[in-house]
Amino acid sequence: MGSLTATVAPPAASNVILWFRTFRAIAGSGFRRYSTYRQAAVAGVVTNCVFGFLRCYVLLAAVGAAGTVAGYDRAQLATFVWMGQGLLAVILLWGWTDLADRIRTGEVAADLLRPVHPVTSYLAADLGRAGYAALARLLPPVLVGPLFFPVHVPQRWATWPLFVLSALVAVVLCFGCRYLVNATAYWLHDVRGPVILWTLVSGVLTGLYFPLRFLPEWLQPLLWLGTPFPSLLQTPLDVLVERDPTGTQLALVAVQLGWAVLVLATCRLVQRRAERRLVVQGG
Repeated sequence: MGSLTATVAPPAASNVILWFRTFRAIAGSGFRRYSTYRQAAVAGVVTNCVFGFLRCYVLLAAVGAAGTVAGYDRAQLATFVWMGQGLLAVILLWGWTDLADRIRTGEVAADLLRPVHPVTSYLAADLGRAGYAALARLLPPVLVGPLFFPVHVPQRWATWPLFVLSALVAVVLCFGCRYLVNATAYWLHDVRGPVILWTLVSGVLTGLYFPLRFLPEWLQPLLWLGTPFPSLLQTPLDVLVERDPTGTQLALVAVQLGWAVLVLATCRLVQRRAERRLVVQGG
C-alpha cells in the first residue's frame, strides 16, 4: 500500500503564518484608519512645508560663506531639512495618546482580552499609519524642497536601502518610546506631564530643531549610545545625506537596531508589570 503524504503544515509553521496574517490585517486597518483624515493630512503638509522654508533658511544662513558647517554642505543641509519635515510625520514624535486614553477610560481591558499582545497590536497599527504617512506626508515636502533649494542626491548605491531600513527602525523605535510614555497612565492616570516632557526633550535631542552634529564632539557619543533620541530622526537623515562613510552609516543603523530591541523589550516588561496592578473602575 502507498503511504499517505501529509498536506497539513506543521503547527509551528501554521502559527507563524497566522501571526503574520494577523499582523498584516491590523497594519492594514491602521493604514485605512489614518487615510480617512485627508483634510488633516493636507493641513499637516502645508504646515511642514512652511516650517521647512523657515528651518532651511536658518540653517543655510549658519553655513554662510564657509561653505560647510559640522561636516554638512548647503545641499546636504537642505536635504536634511526637507526630508526631516517629511519623516517627522512618518515616525510621529508627538500627538499619540491612544493607549493612555484607553487606560484612563478602562477600555484597555478589552485590549487585554484579545489574543494578540497589546504591544504587538499597537505596533502593527502604527506601522500601517506610518505607511500612509509615507505617501501623504513624506512625499510632498521631498518634492517641494528641490524646487527652491539645491539638494543632495545620494551618490552611493548602498545609501538608499540603508536609509529605508534606518527609517523603518526609527518608526518602530519611536513607537516604543511613545508606548512607554503612554504606559505611565497605568500608574499616573494623567499623562500630561510625561507627554509634555517627552515633547520638549524629543524635539531637541532627535535633531529636529538643529543637526546634533552641531553639538560638541565629546557630547555626541553620549547622546547616540546613552539615549535613543538621535536614532529617531538624526540617524536616518545622516545616512541619507551621506555625511559619514558607509562603515559609519552601518554602525549608526546597528545602534538604532539595538535601541529598538531594547525599547520594545522594555515595553513588554512594563506592560506585564502594569497588568498586575490594573484596576478598571466598575470591573
